[in-house]
Amino acid sequence: MTLSVAHCLLLVLVALTRGELIQNGGLESPDHWDCWGFQCQTTTDRHSGSHALRTSGRTQYFMGPSQFVPVKTGHIYTFSAWVKLLNDHDGQSLDVEAAYTYPGNVIEYESIATRNNAKTSDGWIHLQGSFVVPRTLTNMRVYFQSGPSTSANFAVDDVSLTEVTNHVTTSSLNGVIDKVRKSDINLHVTTASGINKADLKIRVVQTKKSFPFGTAVAAGKYNSNAGGGKYRDFIHKHFNWAVPENALKWNVFEAQRGHKNYQPALDMIHGLKSHGIKVRGHNLVWSVPIQVQGWLKALSGNELRTEVKQHIEETMTKTRGLLEHWDVNNENLHGTWYQDTLHDPDYDLELFREAHHADPNVKLFLNDFNVVAIGASTHDYLVQGQRFKAANVGLYGMGVQCHFNNEVEPVATLIKQRLDILAQVGVPIWVTELDVMSADENRRADFYEHALRALYGHPAVEGILMWGFWDQSHWRGEKAALVKGNDLQLTAAGRRVLDLYENEWMTDMTHVVSQGDTWTVRGFHGDYEVHVIYQGRELSSLKQTFTLGKGSHAVNINVHT
Repeated sequence: MTLSVAHCLLLVLVALTRGELIQNGGLESPDHWDCWGFQCQTTTDRHSGSHALRTSGRTQYFMGPSQFVPVKTGHIYTFSAWVKLLNDHDGQSLDVEAAYTYPGNVIEYESIATRNNAKTSDGWIHLQGSFVVPRTLTNMRVYFQSGPSTSANFAVDDVSLTEVTNHVTTSSLNGVIDKVRKSDINLHVTTASGINKADLKIRVVQTKKSFPFGTAVAAGKYNSNAGGGKYRDFIHKHFNWAVPENALKWNVFEAQRGHKNYQPALDMIHGLKSHGIKVRGHNLVWSVPIQVQGWLKALSGNELRTEVKQHIEETMTKTRGLLEHWDVNNENLHGTWYQDTLHDPDYDLELFREAHHADPNVKLFLNDFNVVAIGASTHDYLVQGQRFKAANVGLYGMGVQCHFNNEVEPVATLIKQRLDILAQVGVPIWVTELDVMSADENRRADFYEHALRALYGHPAVEGILMWGFWDQSHWRGEKAALVKGNDLQLTAAGRRVLDLYENEWMTDMTHVVSQGDTWTVRGFHGDYEVHVIYQGRELSSLKQTFTLGKGSHAVNINVHT
């Protein structure tokens, strides 16, 4: 049978679009799109093609074009659409939501993609996101919304929803870990006459890891003489980085104007550093309105600018030389109180300039949520990071919070996809606030392992900090804890995490020299000792120490008795 050129092209087109789950994603007409309670009309103001779909007459923020999509439980999907705000309103967001309907007509919502503080001058905005269908459902509807103003009109074009079929495996993650977190230790042994090589062993053992594994620390618990000892001991033994959970937040140490108390934070930081633990600063300002002190909200204009500048200078002076990092403007994707109050959309950049001027040696970070554990704001964060980097205001890294929802399993494929996007900023990524939640501690252990493997197995990630570990000092309680009770008893999750940190991701290799006097150990980055054991006895005079970094390291041993 001979096929015409047109028929061949049609078959190719069908093959290319077979994975598309959105009907009429080009929006050349309103077909297949539901517009309940408001108007949808085609417009020639489009992103591509001839038309887009325009909304008007909305009376609720959640009103927007929607349609049912055929998705499967446990499958991963990626979403893309172009949206344009048609009239300006302060603080307007553009959102794509998934509405899951479960048996019994139970409906739950998940944000797929978000752009906060959208403006007409942004033109066509690319909303992108990814998600996994959580459990067996009746149906799913995807819909667009915009709030808080209902009089904001918007246009939608080029909508796509496809299934992700290339999944990240443990093997592939381990391959990245081996490549990025390890280097070669090249050993060569020479022996004096009479040495029996079968009785000669060389042990290469890592004594300290270079990669930052840390935790948030509660100053009140850490500084306490009554019951704080076991809490402190656990931190000193198992973590090499820390961050004050609350003690350095402005609304904590200066809740009332002029009444400042830095001492709990400073006492804790000195204690941590005395045990070789490096410390991050969190945070200089917090732009989410609910986190701004009442007395500060009473200020405006130059008085507010002066107060913020003095606060940054004073705080960074008091902590100079004590901290490695500062989160400058916490969760600025989700709150813009300072910019809004000052009517200055670039004040977020000014905060970084002031912090960098106050202490040029500390590394400055953005820090936000719903960018890795949830992907609704991943692309929004990418845009923000690129803007800060281009402005040359001292941005060192992107902080990603990683609070996974209750009983939601971290999915390596989604984590990698979102980290890949954020890595495009071109600066290091730090996991600043990691936790998972499950009532079943074995399930919780799996969740932590899946998250940690995916995060540690990404080359852009430079450090990982838990947001607490003890059920008596964790904002999410026992369901997120590694240890519990007054004695800090390890849970299954705690045992799993420590096994990764202190066994699987540490190096301890012993080699019998009769099997070869030249060999290579692939070791994790950190501090090492080399021990020479002959006939069951260590030759302590031949012990060596070294630090393994990103380059290879040579060890030469001449054994004599």
